[in-house]
Amino acid sequence: MLAIVAAMHEELSALLATMPDEERVRVAGRDFWVGHLHGQPVVCVLSRIGKVAAATTAAILLERFDIEALVFTGVAGGLGDHVQVGDVVVATRLLQHDLDASPIFPKYEVPLTGHARFAADTALSDGLAQVARECLADPVALVGAAASRRFGIHEPRVHRGLLISGDRFVSTELESRMLRDALPDALAVEMEGAAVAQVCHDFKVPFAAVRTISDRADDSAHADFMSFVAGVASRYSLAIVGGWLALGRHGLEHRSSKI
Repeated sequence: MLAIVAAMHEELSALLATMPDEERVRVAGRDFWVGHLHGQPVVCVLSRIGKVAAATTAAILLERFDIEALVFTGVAGGLGDHVQVGDVVVATRLLQHDLDASPIFPKYEVPLTGHARFAADTALSDGLAQVARECLADPVALVGAAASRRFGIHEPRVHRGLLISGDRFVSTELESRMLRDALPDALAVEMEGAAVAQVCHDFKVPFAAVRTISDRADDSAHADFMSFVAGVASRYSLAIVGGWLALGRHGLEHRSSKI
């Protein structure tokens, strides 16, 4: 069974609306929706916002359900020079930018694991990136002309690389610049992915993260954020994750690239 996770309802609502046979299972105050998407068995859940909430959700999910792989979808703030609003970042590595147990452990390293950067599953990520490129080829068809104009989405791109997570919403140019200086290869920043990647690593379950860029993580990051999530990001998630599922199981039977 595939797990599909997002932090907020608006990020997952379009996918949930397409599940024909969902059954709600409630655990620890969280609703896990079990059913099928495009004929594939899935369980969908909101992780809630922040690393602790997301890690708790992921641990429950992997302990209670027969999960073969986990895909995290939703939004992020752009950091890389060429990462713009409406682009998509598919993570290759994930890191907690606000974790620092130095000098006992190297900065960013999760104590007692030897890891700072947790790898996303290659096969899952490759499949999602390919579908994302196909979806972004026609942004007007994807989100509509009005949303495309409103948010300046004209030639969106797919990026692969480092995604960083921390327990704060990065919304000033100063914070954004500090993150770029400290982690110059970081493409985008959000609040959950690296924590979920760590849990998946512990459970030895393949993980992938696909994030729609909602803002540039600067002083304008809060402007129209929820409108973007509802009008753009939810449609991206439906098209990318739904399209990926529609193509089949994408190598879940062969986990040689598992983290």
